Amino acid sequence: MGVLLANLGTPDAPTARALRPYLRQFLSDPRVIELPAWKWLPILHLFVLTRRPATSAELYRKVWTPEGSPLLVISERQRRAVAAALAERVATPLHVALGMRYGRPSIADALAELRDRGCRRLLSFPLYPQYSATTTASTFDALVDELRTWRWIPELRTIHGYHAEPGYVDALAASIEDFWAAHGGARPAKLLFSFHGIPVRYARAGDPYDRFCRETSRSVAARLGLADEEWATVFQSRFGREEWLQPYTDETVRALARGGAPSVDVISPAFAADCLETLEELDGLNRHFWEEAGGPPDGYRFIPCLNDRSDHVRLLADLVLRNLQGWVE
Repeated sequence: MGVLLANLGTPDAPTARALRPYLRQFLSDPRVIELPAWKWLPILHLFVLTRRPATSAELYRKVWTPEGSPLLVISERQRRAVAAALAERVATPLHVALGMRYGRPSIADALAELRDRGCRRLLSFPLYPQYSATTTASTFDALVDELRTWRWIPELRTIHGYHAEPGYVDALAASIEDFWAAHGGARPAKLLFSFHGIPVRYARAGDPYDRFCRETSRSVAARLGLADEEWATVFQSRFGREEWLQPYTDETVRALARGGAPSVDVISPAFAADCLETLEELDGLNRHFWEEAGGPPDGYRFIPCLNDRSDHVRLLADLVLRNLQGWVE
């Protein structure tokens, strides 16, 4: 019995040389860039991949750890913790592998590991709470592409998301309350739920991600007992010139600072593990925007992702077991 935990991915090193193949794979995904290949690929190869790798490498160097990429290091901790939690609760042997949609270890690497362990039943679990075609569906594409090459494919189940799961909402709320308690119980004037954005065009075409993000925010805000004016849903990490989901995180942070808000806390529920978009963009770049716009230096706080918190690990294990009903004892 095999469980595939999947996340977005990371380059092998914070260098332009390592970023180039990673970005090429990522930005060549038609789920991520929904443009005709004849139109997008020349732009990608002639402009984006000649400039962006060096810029991205500089950003990755700011968050790289002695152990490696934060996303990979935390994801491996999650894998070990989920495997241990499952081993305590079920008699059936379960093998948990980690695969990244882009970069290494790849989805193909993880599937090969599970196959070599004799797994004839497989649960695919992309660690994206809010379903989107750009993430969850793309991971499914990679899974099917690899299994298409197998002579004997396993029985397959997939988890499509968990944005409204009570255990997920409770874990987010608890992480926020723990953060506030660790800072003397001080609550901010505004709590921002910052999600990775997607183009508005994708949402209009039927991607439910926007709705799922807002449902998560509302559920956590209600769990915390926040009034409407005490929180907001915002979107970060836009790319290119077209309109993305709004309001934008950076513009909101600037507006709050200019408007005299004394404090703001930012959390990113869409990420199961801290990564470049949280550690560099939210905890770094947007902190700079806040101070540049006149916000007090100690008024901006970033709340880490759930990472390998025990309540998060318990939620992930619960979801695995629920979706393995009939397969495990």
